[in-house]
Amino acid sequence: MKNFEELGISSGFVKGLAELNIVEPTDIQKKVIPVLLAGATDIVAQAQTGTGKTAAYGIPLLEKMDSNKNAVQGLVLCPTRELAKQVAKQLFRFTKYTTKIFTEAVYGGEHIDRQIASLKRPTQIIVATPGRLIDLVNRKAVDLNSVKTVVLDEADEMLSMGFKKELDDILGHLPSIKNKWLFSATIPNGIQEIISKHLSKDAERIEVKRENIVNKNISHQFVMCNDSEKFHALQLFLKSEHKNRGVIFCKTKAATKKLTKQLIAKNIAADAIHGDLMQKERDKVMRAFKNETIRVLVATDVAARGIDISGLTFVAHYQLPENDEYYTHRSGRTARAGKVGVSMCFVSNSELRILRNYERNLDIKFRQVK
Repeated sequence: MKNFEELGISSGFVKGLAELNIVEPTDIQKKVIPVLLAGATDIVAQAQTGTGKTAAYGIPLLEKMDSNKNAVQGLVLCPTRELAKQVAKQLFRFTKYTTKIFTEAVYGGEHIDRQIASLKRPTQIIVATPGRLIDLVNRKAVDLNSVKTVVLDEADEMLSMGFKKELDDILGHLPSIKNKWLFSATIPNGIQEIISKHLSKDAERIEVKRENIVNKNISHQFVMCNDSEKFHALQLFLKSEHKNRGVIFCKTKAATKKLTKQLIAKNIAADAIHGDLMQKERDKVMRAFKNETIRVLVATDVAARGIDISGLTFVAHYQLPENDEYYTHRSGRTARAGKVGVSMCFVSNSELRILRNYERNLDIKFRQVK
């Protein structure tokens, strides 16, 4: 069992990680960190959300920065503003006991002038959504000529959100690039094309095996109920969780809105995030959830990307996701940083086979709750 020192991380970062309760490297960290620290390299790493990939690429990225040089040397591309903000925050936290390395997050839905002003300060790393980065480059507000390392985080999500052209543009315009690190939960054809076009032929490939994906601290449970009993079953579950906080997942925006209304009608402090919300509204909901004025967040799969709130005790699947990856993404919202959590499914007879698929494909066991 290797610790972070043995992986080659310098003591200041090890201390910063320890303070965040990150003491034992995860699978992806053990595999990726030594490769990224060894020298200039391209890498394709297949890893799900919740496996610790931000530290897996974040620490080596910070180790490569020259803090005396006031130029952007590192670039992290993310699909959503939530993930971009979260990554920038993590990188900042990692540097608590090291020389200061400055990270700036830039993303759409925010005043561009404010971001342009922020970029005038010394900045070594930019964390960006692709569209906003291109806007800034076009306005000559950011200079990428000294960027040596680019990270594509959740590359498959960027692709499914229609950023392929932007990714091609950005990767094609980095003159000094030495390292291209791509992290993706899946490797669909579009990602394969990006790899073939922009990464070196001998790019290192690392995959976290399926059975190591799902966090061992999550207790997977289910309740049998038909559709008419589902809401009552959810209420009983929330009652059993006392004041604990969590996320409830639905498949559609309509279901999210309807369930939120039902919960509020029963005096449960809830709110929803889904694709129809304006960014301002979304931020307001997330703030209320973080400040704990809301106990339950009702969300769709896509809207929940990039949510990282510590201390969530449960995830409830009011409607089951169709595929395993979404189940992993959802359940990974609880039991973060070594804590334990519950992933509760509300299942009708016809949906039982979906549960059995999760068990087989993800190597997990569900416990039925009466």
